[in-house]
Amino acid sequence: MKKQLLILLFTFLPFWTFSQTKPYLSLADAERITEAAEAKAKAEGWNVVIAILDDGGHLISLKRMDGVQVGSVDVAQAKAKSAVFFKRSTKVFEDAMKGEGGSRIATLPHAVGVEGGLPIFKDGVIVGSIGVSGVTSAQDGIIAQAGIDAY
Repeated sequence: MKKQLLILLFTFLPFWTFSQTKPYLSLADAERITEAAEAKAKAEGWNVVIAILDDGGHLISLKRMDGVQVGSVDVAQAKAKSAVFFKRSTKVFEDAMKGEGGSRIATLPHAVGVEGGLPIFKDGVIVGSIGVSGVTSAQDGIIAQAGIDAY
């Protein structure tokens, strides 16, 4: 009887554990965010790179608009990685770096002190991030926020 109970438990345990899922950022979500950010950039006449990462900091979507410098590809991804790893806007780090002792921010791994990276939350859980690069940091932030607003 004890052996049968254990077999039953181990048979159904995997189904029970997989039925509980946390929120996540789907490809469709990433595309919707990217499209909204791109629409804002086009409306303003700004060409940028838009990177969307999952909650582990892995790339889901990358869009490089025509004419953007190649360096913005890495910068957009770095901003997004900073936002997802620290669960906050990169503007927080930018502002902190302007204050007394702010240079310590530069020593934090993956902390980017330039506006344009925002975390993406769903039901209070971080599911990913957006990073934008290509124009001024304030303009990158405006574009990133337009993407978040569409989510």
